[in-house]
Amino acid sequence: MSVLTRDEAQTRAQIIDVERYTIALDLTTGEETFDSRAAIRFTAHAAGDTFVEIKPATLRSIALDGQPLDPALLDGNRYPLTGLTPGPHELHVDAAMSYSRTGEGMHRFTDPADGETYLYTQLFLEDVQRVFAAFDQPDLKSVFAIDVTAPTGWTVLGNGVATRTGDGRWTIAPTPLISTYLVAVAAGPWHSVTTEHAGLPFGLHCRRSLAPYLDADADEILGITRACFDRYHEKFDEPYPFDSYDQAFVPEFNAGAMENPGLVTFRDEYVFRSAVTDTERQSRAVTIAHEMAHMWFGDLVTLSWWDDIWLNESFAEYMGYQTLTEATLPQAPNSVRAGETLFPDTWVDFGVARKGWGYDADQRPSTHPVAPDPEAVPDTASALLNFDGISYAKGASALRQLVAWLGEKDFLAGINTHFARHKFANATLADFIDNLASATDRDVHAWAEQWLRTTGVDTLTADVHEPTAPTEAGQSWALAVDRDGSRPHRITVSTFDHALNTQAGPGHLAPRDRFALDIPGDSTPLVRPGRRPALVVLNDGDLTYAKIRLDAASWDTALTHLSAIPDALTRAVIWNAARDMVRDGELDPARYLTAARTHLPYESDLALVQGVLSFADGQIAARYATPEARPAALATLTSLCRDLIRRTEDGSHPGLRLTAVRHFIDAATQPDTLQSWLTEGTVHGGPELDPELRWRILTRLAALGATDEAAIAAELAADPSATGREGAARCRAALPTPEAKAAAWHAMFGDDTLSNYLFTATAQGFWQPGQDELLAAYVDRFYPDATALAARRGPAIAEAAGRHAFPAYAIDPESLATGTRALKDPALTPALHRKLVDQLDDLRRALTVRTTEH
Repeated sequence: MSVLTRDEAQTRAQIIDVERYTIALDLTTGEETFDSRAAIRFTAHAAGDTFVEIKPATLRSIALDGQPLDPALLDGNRYPLTGLTPGPHELHVDAAMSYSRTGEGMHRFTDPADGETYLYTQLFLEDVQRVFAAFDQPDLKSVFAIDVTAPTGWTVLGNGVATRTGDGRWTIAPTPLISTYLVAVAAGPWHSVTTEHAGLPFGLHCRRSLAPYLDADADEILGITRACFDRYHEKFDEPYPFDSYDQAFVPEFNAGAMENPGLVTFRDEYVFRSAVTDTERQSRAVTIAHEMAHMWFGDLVTLSWWDDIWLNESFAEYMGYQTLTEATLPQAPNSVRAGETLFPDTWVDFGVARKGWGYDADQRPSTHPVAPDPEAVPDTASALLNFDGISYAKGASALRQLVAWLGEKDFLAGINTHFARHKFANATLADFIDNLASATDRDVHAWAEQWLRTTGVDTLTADVHEPTAPTEAGQSWALAVDRDGSRPHRITVSTFDHALNTQAGPGHLAPRDRFALDIPGDSTPLVRPGRRPALVVLNDGDLTYAKIRLDAASWDTALTHLSAIPDALTRAVIWNAARDMVRDGELDPARYLTAARTHLPYESDLALVQGVLSFADGQIAARYATPEARPAALATLTSLCRDLIRRTEDGSHPGLRLTAVRHFIDAATQPDTLQSWLTEGTVHGGPELDPELRWRILTRLAALGATDEAAIAAELAADPSATGREGAARCRAALPTPEAKAAAWHAMFGDDTLSNYLFTATAQGFWQPGQDELLAAYVDRFYPDATALAARRGPAIAEAAGRHAFPAYAIDPESLATGTRALKDPALTPALHRKLVDQLDDLRRALTVRTTEH
């Protein structure tokens, strides 16, 4: 299949405009294919040749302006349209299209809980061709009018209001001008919760088997939706541009969500069927706010080519966190919970759960500018590689720094100018920067060059010392900041003193003062009155994107008194500094674990507890600790989690208790306690084991060799849901027997029937630390098998294979050498190659951490 190049897209956009697609989809023709008929009205500006894209199972007929064309001329995914004359044309295409099991195109899923089938489209980035014929590029916007024939009893959803016109027949209201990748259809026996807001129909939809769980959370989800909708209308001059707002929670979805105008699709794990923490609820809320921001930035105004995808994602990422915080404050006019803050500060969660994603990506060989040069994104295959922590987390961090530097008033004024000038059209980075510049006297163009066109992470290091010339007022101290990098930063510096009164936790620190600092600024060190503070924190508030290094005295104070620092965002900045130092070989991983063991029992912010435990468990214990040191690391984690469980016995912190229980399970080295919980159906003192906890325990027992196939089958019989099937696949792959490993490997790489979710679950269970001898032979097999798999099954499975099936446990020079040699294989697809580059760099870093003396 040919990928579309930027040059081809620009040439086609000069030749044609597309006015309207009239699409008819028949979803009643069988379980393997569906019928797709497309009528495309377009205008040629000059005589010439072009092509239309389609990936059919069977191309039955194609006709241009009433004249039949030869279906045999289809070349891969392109049908040539030659000899076009200037003026209007109409193309008719009739085809049978294949259903997908990989979350691309028209995905088909049959719910094992009740046998009901559901379909939905995911057409990003170039997968509209899997559903109907199209001129598939973002700057050829068009109106889309879609009719759907579905089985009787199904509901059809689309970008516009869908109306039943007969038995199984549905008409979806024509869209305004949108891009091909934003078209959406979902069909099935959905369970729906509907309402109206601001004169528009709002709806929530999920599988019937999840109905009780959606109903339990519907008020919260709709409350967040309404609050964010209203807040965006306070920020943006342009009103919401579509006729309805549906949110469908769909099965086996590859991303977190997709911003289809009028029909946002979410992974249906966001319909919580087991207990979750408030931080996980907040993550769902942020995703709701993120996708809604796209209705303006991405859907109303769309990129011209994929080099500007960061604009969509960075803007929505920033707006999602910021707007959710604003919309759920108690003083907000439409606060979700009157009189209280539902999510007190989403930026803490961003700092510990998202920002590290950007830092990590930006230090790998595959790093790229937030806004890459157009030449770096020559085609759609290369564009797909840029959906990473740089386009999301780093870009959002850059925009947050821009707002801190520019001021929110001028930032929003520029954004509103951008919407007004380009609504229902396309725009470039240059347009965006010009529109921001029109609202301020600051040099936004220079800022963009320094922040958006460069790579890497700056490091800001504090130098706290005695001033060379004492002040007349008496005691004073001086601060200089060394910048390793090239970007300007506007940061807040906070200082703290030891306090006499004691609080829960080791020691107490009292804030002294906060002040703004521009870097680079005056080269003269800043002199402050008073004695030297006990702690000086750069980037308090986390408003810039940079690695932070404290001075030695402050670092000692921080490690001793971290839990006594009053503000959670300040603590997040310090924990992130510690994380970076471990990754850079500057801090002994054991010292990080000691700090976690010391301070987490007193930590009040759940996002921080989850972030620190995730790094301690998933990176330090699993990868950075040597095999000899791993038992001690796991013992520290289980001891810490046991303390957290004891601390929460009074039921006052259910989210903290659930987090501690999860990580206790993951770190357990002996099966006794886990077996007891599983047998009794509860953790002693609560919580009762819901399906998520039961499968989590069973997976750990499988890895420890303390359960068997009969127990897994019995658990699956008790929970025959889709997530139950995934849990069983994960458990079976984790069993430490040659037979289990061989069966799992064949399922992943020898049999292409696994869906994207079942593939991922199997891969997650397969590689287990401590099963080294059993797994050693599979390290070399991974590379040729994954290469062949990616070529057969496409980018989604390639991503899953590179992310989850990679032998990440094998931290040794031989594994690194094997992977490095494999990168030279010309058969590697771009998606898999990029993932392997990242994984091997992480492996190289883990080796360095293990061998660094502290």
